[in-house]
Formats: sequence, structure tokens, C-alpha cells
Amino acid sequence: MVEIEVTGTTVTIQVIGGHQVLALREHITFDLANITAATLAEVDRRPPWVRAPGTFFPGVIAAGTFRGKGRKEFWDTRFDGRALRIELSGADFTRVVVDVDDPDAVLRTLHTAVAA
Repeated sequence: MVEIEVTGTTVTIQVIGGHQVLALREHITFDLANITAATLAEVDRRPPWVRAPGTFFPGVIAAGTFRGKGRKEFWDTRFDGRALRIELSGADFTRVVVDVDDPDAVLRTLHTAVAA
């Protein structure tokens, strides 16, 4: 699970607790201008096949950096329906898929910040 904070034009995704060990990362940051789309993630979506570095147990957890052809994605999800999918352009990652406590509230925050 993560916490998402918007400060000015910067989005910070803070990885919480033991997920820092599984994802091998404490946080990621990117600019609001890099967001091309933000929606609820599909429960059956899977990360690209190259895990570098991170943890993946099918249907249980995906946490870490995953790479595919032309893609670099950060995932921290337990596939329980609370994940957001954030598409990025011009950032270090091309996609971020993360679990949050209240997906609808975080989406409203992101959409409001991007529109401002």
C-alpha cells in the first residue's frame, strides 16, 4: 500500500511499511504534467514480465519495478480492487499501479490537481 501526496506540481508516492522491502523502494516522484491518465486499475491486469527489482506472486502481490518492451512500470498492489493506474509520459516510469486506502478520493485529488 502507498500514500499519494500532491505538493505544488509534484506527486510523491510513499511506499508504506513492509512493502518497502517487497518493492525495494521507499518512494517515487513525478510531475503532475507527466500524468496522461489516472483511473481505477483492472483487477486482472498484470505487470510486464521482467521484474527488475521487485516481488511478484501471481494473483497475490506485485511490488517493484517491472519492464516490458518500451515500458518501465512501478507496481505495489495485492490485486484486491483498490489499485489506481496512473499513465505517465516523460517521467522515469511509463505507468504506476498502486493500492491506496480510498481510490476514489485519490483520483479526485489527482484529477483536480492536473486540471488546475
